[in-house]
Amino acid sequence: MRPWLFLLWVLGSGWVSQARAVEPRELLEVADFSAPVISPDGRQVAFRIEQASIERNTFDASWYVQGLDGGAPRRVADGGTVLRGTAGTPLPASVSWSPDGQWIYYRALVDGRVDVWRASTRGAGAVALTHDASDVRAFALVDGGRTLRYSVGPDRQAVLDAEQAESERGVRIDPSVPLGQGLVRSGNVDGRLATQRYGKVWFDRASLLADVPDVWKAMDLASGKVHSLAAGVVVPERDDADPDKAFTEAWKVSRDMDGRAAILTRFGEKHGLQLAPSVRLSALLQGRGERERVCADPLCTDKQISLVQWRPGHDEVVFTVSDPDAGRSQSIFRWDVRTDVVFEVAHAPGLLNGGRDGASKCGIAQAVLVCVSASANQPPRLEAIDLETGAARVLYEPNAALAQAMSGSAVRLLRWRDAAGRVFTGQYYPATPIGGAPAPLFVSYYLCTGFVRGGVGDEWPFASLAAHGIAALCINSQPYRIEPVERYDEALSAVDSVVKLLSADGQIDAGRVGMGGLSFGSEVTMWTAMRSKLLTAASVSSPSVTSTYYLFGSMKGAEFRDGLKELWGLESPQATPERWRQLSPQYAIDQIQIPVLFQMPEQEYLYALDYAIPLLEQGRAELYAFPNEPHQKFQPRHKLAVYQRNLDWFRFWLQGVEDPDPGKDAQYAGWRKMRLHLGEPAPARTAMAGP
Repeated sequence: MRPWLFLLWVLGSGWVSQARAVEPRELLEVADFSAPVISPDGRQVAFRIEQASIERNTFDASWYVQGLDGGAPRRVADGGTVLRGTAGTPLPASVSWSPDGQWIYYRALVDGRVDVWRASTRGAGAVALTHDASDVRAFALVDGGRTLRYSVGPDRQAVLDAEQAESERGVRIDPSVPLGQGLVRSGNVDGRLATQRYGKVWFDRASLLADVPDVWKAMDLASGKVHSLAAGVVVPERDDADPDKAFTEAWKVSRDMDGRAAILTRFGEKHGLQLAPSVRLSALLQGRGERERVCADPLCTDKQISLVQWRPGHDEVVFTVSDPDAGRSQSIFRWDVRTDVVFEVAHAPGLLNGGRDGASKCGIAQAVLVCVSASANQPPRLEAIDLETGAARVLYEPNAALAQAMSGSAVRLLRWRDAAGRVFTGQYYPATPIGGAPAPLFVSYYLCTGFVRGGVGDEWPFASLAAHGIAALCINSQPYRIEPVERYDEALSAVDSVVKLLSADGQIDAGRVGMGGLSFGSEVTMWTAMRSKLLTAASVSSPSVTSTYYLFGSMKGAEFRDGLKELWGLESPQATPERWRQLSPQYAIDQIQIPVLFQMPEQEYLYALDYAIPLLEQGRAELYAFPNEPHQKFQPRHKLAVYQRNLDWFRFWLQGVEDPDPGKDAQYAGWRKMRLHLGEPAPARTAMAGP
């Protein structure tokens, strides 16, 4: 079966006028929004903007308030240092409004401490309210906004003392110690390098003393007086509470102030998938004693519903559908729970939610939604959407210059089938034409939602590659399969079929294909290099499973071993040797006959040495490790270096182009030497494309 005979949403329209070249730094410096939150009176919205600063090697964060009736946003406060999870991604920036709309409350890391801050929405200033010796972990306004409840963790000085004591007496290696990274103060926690231990989930990490129970306190906002709450008292979660506590079969639960619950439940035969394929939307209007109402309207059945929330003042649930056949583009609907009628509110070619985090929601009031809109050729912007008419208007567009640069871009959604009939989608960036010959192609396989930039982890600048004459394609992965060979072969089939399709149409040169990825994307890239002759060069930023990975991880005990068996079907290398030989690149060195660029975080690069070192010794690879970086790198200078090196790497191997910058002479000398080791002739030199 020839895959290019199936439906294609890209080809046939010809080339469009080329946009201005977008360079890696512009992609790195995109301004991102936190989830917008609308004021109690529905007239204003609060949000945070986060943006990279190359010069200071950090991300700036600022809080804004904007009226929904027009006018520019007001910067009301510094957001402090961006708090991050131990994988490197930003933590959600939550904000609460005072009932009168005069103040916003938020957590911020400033001068090495995490406090609850209050900022005037008129721009009159911000002040820290809490002054504890411990960092604030959570907070909520209660008693009609008169009381601030907040929780604190361990004393900051006690954590520092524990780290210093360990450093002086030696670190006892036990199942909680993350092997393969620095033992003392080597991972980012709350904006500083801290000593880490494994957390509760897989390879999640936490600081020393992180298991100290939260202590909840209450502050009277009028007097500033603080008292500790009784043990066991916490602020109850109102929205997206843990479904296991009340709805044992639910996937997601969203509650409102009145206790109503909107419920998403996954169901259906998995047939080898990690998650059940279907989603049911239901609701309880009066609490758990009421009969559960299930949405039966065609607009909410057999749909991939991903987000739900209640519309204030109405018996309506507002829900978001992500369409896998349309590149996971999002649409928003409202369901009248009493009449079981669904109305479409809005549709977008990309994300239409609360920001880059796919799990974040739009701000909601009785009459309006405020959402962050982003698509492949549109950087994030803030939009207000009328819940009745669906009319949308732009509130704030901090990335307007980049949006203008992308406006003439040919990037668009590609949809195709492989020989097995499976449907794949991806965002395709046609190359700026050079000399009339088919362009080389770069491809990545994982997630490609919103403004793609550099794929998961932001490392491969798709728009920049296209501007410099390399077509680029970000492929959305299929639902995750438990059997690793099936999920890797599925990805390989996606790449193979789309290369044939684009080559048959004359858009790309099938003999010049590069690939890259992070995490699962890295695994797929290495699998494609091992199991096919599709690739000319590769770039990865995460390790695949190896015996060293097993050795280090096995210290964690049963949790690690059970996870490895469930997700890869692997036990120890001695117990399942054939399975290891099937999956791990360390046993496929001779099958990897292409140059590989490793750009890995310090916390993970050791896991890849089983196959990276042999490739290095044979002159087939280059390895960079980035200090104090977790799974996803977040230091702006590191990210820019990765972007630029990946651009240089694929221009060298796919086009025969070298940047004339004299500062890169050593880089290209090494790559030319690698070419000799590989026994490859230099490709026909392409004229310098782009600026």
